[in-house]
Amino acid sequence: MSGAVSVDQAEVRYRDRSGRDVQALAPISLELAPGSFTAVIGPSGCGKSTLLNAVAGFVALTDGAIRLDGAAISGPTPDIGVVFQQYALFPWFTALRNVEFALKRFGLSGPARREAAMAALDEVGLANRARSYPGQLSGGMRQRVALARTLAARPKVLLMDEPFGALDAQTRIAMHELLMRVWDSRRPTVLFITHDIDEALVLSDRVQVMSAAPGRFIDQIDITSARPRAVETVDDTYVANRTRLMRLLRHTDAPAQGSTP
Repeated sequence: MSGAVSVDQAEVRYRDRSGRDVQALAPISLELAPGSFTAVIGPSGCGKSTLLNAVAGFVALTDGAIRLDGAAISGPTPDIGVVFQQYALFPWFTALRNVEFALKRFGLSGPARREAAMAALDEVGLANRARSYPGQLSGGMRQRVALARTLAARPKVLLMDEPFGALDAQTRIAMHELLMRVWDSRRPTVLFITHDIDEALVLSDRVQVMSAAPGRFIDQIDITSARPRAVETVDDTYVANRTRLMRLLRHTDAPAQGSTP
């Protein structure tokens, strides 16, 4: 399956409405090993989402390159799935039809699409709500449908842009547990954008910290604590990492690293 992602001095610039040149993402490098789980954290507007959208192929680079298994990413690809904070479900489709619709681009037969969609819904614990419409589902359930929609295509890489930011604390914890089960079962390469320090420490293998815009990596923390992890069972290492991240985020004007972490 692989799923190695290489970001090599990727830079994104654009002109705003007044014609001013804006650097949305400073030249940045990152290596994501197959099956790894990397969280990116930083202040609002630093370029976290720009980085994710560039890896997804939604945003063109001004300079540099991004590769998946050695091949340049020049646009969206089925090998890279994306889950956003907003569910973006069709309200007139059932949960099953929302997942099925996303599979149409693969040219599968109707029965094959339905089988894959049901399997994905079952994986996120919603097989019994396949006939429900988004308006009949809770926020957590809708996000599970969105996750199933992405997983149904069996991507090598899973990009997640603050997917649980709109959920209440209890539902968020449940989604963390679900995501960890899915990741442990499939082992896609995950790039996870978040503002939540605890979320980053609980979920990831590595936390990359970005500076204020234009975003650069200023530090990384490797998480070696055994899984599963939970905020309520913190140890001294967790506390030390959390303190370090809080200090970094309070001083995001720190000098940026000039090389790949």
